[in-house]
Amino acid sequence: MTETGSQTLTIDCPAGNVVARVDGDVIRATGIPYASADRFEVPVPEPSSAEPIDATSWSPACPQNETEDLLRSRFGDAALGDVPEDEQCQRLSVTIPADREPGEPLPVMVWIHGGSYVLGAADAPCHDPANLVAEQRVVVVSITYRLGLFGFVGDGVRRPANLGLFDMIEALRWVQRNVAAFGGDPDAVTVFGESAGADAAVHLMIADGTEGLFRRVIVQSAPLGLARGRTAMYTAMADATRQIDSTTPVDEVLAAQSALARDPALLRFGVRALMPFGTQYGHAPLPDEDEVDAAWERRAADVEVLIGWNEREAAFFTAGISLLGGLQKVPVAGPALYELIVRGVTKVVYTSAAKDFIRRHRRVGGLAAQYVLEWGARGDPLRAAHTVDIPLLFGDQATWDGAPVLVGHRWSEVEENARQLRAIWVEFARTGWTSPADVPGLIRFGRE
Repeated sequence: MTETGSQTLTIDCPAGNVVARVDGDVIRATGIPYASADRFEVPVPEPSSAEPIDATSWSPACPQNETEDLLRSRFGDAALGDVPEDEQCQRLSVTIPADREPGEPLPVMVWIHGGSYVLGAADAPCHDPANLVAEQRVVVVSITYRLGLFGFVGDGVRRPANLGLFDMIEALRWVQRNVAAFGGDPDAVTVFGESAGADAAVHLMIADGTEGLFRRVIVQSAPLGLARGRTAMYTAMADATRQIDSTTPVDEVLAAQSALARDPALLRFGVRALMPFGTQYGHAPLPDEDEVDAAWERRAADVEVLIGWNEREAAFFTAGISLLGGLQKVPVAGPALYELIVRGVTKVVYTSAAKDFIRRHRRVGGLAAQYVLEWGARGDPLRAAHTVDIPLLFGDQATWDGAPVLVGHRWSEVEENARQLRAIWVEFARTGWTSPADVPGLIRFGRE
């Protein structure tokens, strides 16, 4: 690591000389290319650069339909901030403690953002890992990947499937080659993700070419209940967008993506249409659907898993539906019926499949732990809802000031719970599962 000025420094690694910047208690190397790809092409790893790599700008987000961003209605400006958009979005950012001692190896946590495979960005303010890094002494690598039609619908003929997943694999390979130069331990890599990012994490476990790239996985609110039985839906989606090719303007791709997601014809596929984009079984790098359980069993001994959900996941969605939200104002029976719906949808989409995953992993000798996040202010309609773990792990008071997801919370209480959750996550990344004690009002751990 070589000083190049009062606010920047150069990190020498196999990728090249990375020019990073000092930002308070952390060093940020942002927007580093890890691969490149033409539209609808499998990514090619970025070669070592003979020129200095300017890593002082944020990674661009994959183009997306922001006007349909439910996340923005919950997170406000923290959802995406000023992050630019670019179809060439195969970039990653590395954040390390500014006071790391020479020769001090730190655990590595690779963050995969959520957003139903159509929204979000690794370098959005809501995913700022600075506090996590400085406080818990860990290296965080945040990866950006292709979304929506750019990354997750293919028929294997006109367009490959799972291109976003291929992007993630190339990012993990970059981490293995380069993270030691940033002070990270390549033998102590934990992949962690939330929602679609968590779904991607569990599928990376069984993707071809990922053996040895990570040791642990933290799975936050993965919608595993929607993962199976999607072949017919993907076939219909690919057929409906066959006119999209490498020459179609980006805005037309996004318009087609929006129309596809709103197509009433998708309703025939039931609850799966709630998240129409995602990983496709039977297309590289994933096995056929009837082989996925056996594939997870084969990986169980190699990957430790911490997997869980938020107690009222579905409230993130139902709170914005006037018909359902209005139930809470109906005397006597209304609130109870509303909670019954919230917990029922949570079970179908998140809980039941996660419990099945845990049981299978343990049955074949894998180490897996279960948690339930119950955090939130009493009476808050978003208490323990989907995404409430994000402000506990990432960002600071300035990031979340005025965000609807934290209305009714005192920041001092948010920060107290945030420190506890960050410590639990990093302890798992550092040493594996150690069965921590429940934290009343924040998190409890399954003992089954």
